[in-house]
Amino acid sequence: MMNHSRYSSVAITLHWLIALIIIGNIIGGLALDTFLDSADPAMKMTGFKIIQLHKAFGLTVIGLSVLRLLWRLANPAPALPAHMTPLEVLLAKATHLGFYALMLLLPLSGWAMVSTSAKRFPISYFGLFDVPYLPLGQSKALGGLMHESHELLGYGAIVLIALHVAAALKHHYFDRDDVLARMLPLVRKRG
Repeated sequence: MMNHSRYSSVAITLHWLIALIIIGNIIGGLALDTFLDSADPAMKMTGFKIIQLHKAFGLTVIGLSVLRLLWRLANPAPALPAHMTPLEVLLAKATHLGFYALMLLLPLSGWAMVSTSAKRFPISYFGLFDVPYLPLGQSKALGGLMHESHELLGYGAIVLIALHVAAALKHHYFDRDDVLARMLPLVRKRG
């Protein structure tokens, strides 16, 4: 049962697991060109391994995000602090909706990019099995559009993560409320 002033342990676990995977995938995605553009065959092989992990973790985010969304629908979030202005409430809700959209669209755009690429490599789920391509057909134009979309969504995620962290720190250090304590297991309520 959820404490109405704090998220449930399931919600907290899904939040941090998805956050760590997305941040790791963003770092891997940003570093990828360094490996793939290298003349060193070992670096290129490392790049290929990063791509495979990137894909598998992206698919994992889709599954975890669906679970998180279903959990959220069945278990409403704790109420926001009463001192928040209507604009702050609107921004908080818009940010959360943006995160749900990104958690699904970012990996789906990557899956679509791989599915439409002229050069198809298997989509291996951590070496356990291959994931089928989306039925979009191979198209250089569509593949390019999906690549650009995936990249822009990745940069959008970076901006949204930075805003989210800044807002959490503002609540904790300036507003001195319990917004951060609701989602961070090691932070105690102010009492």
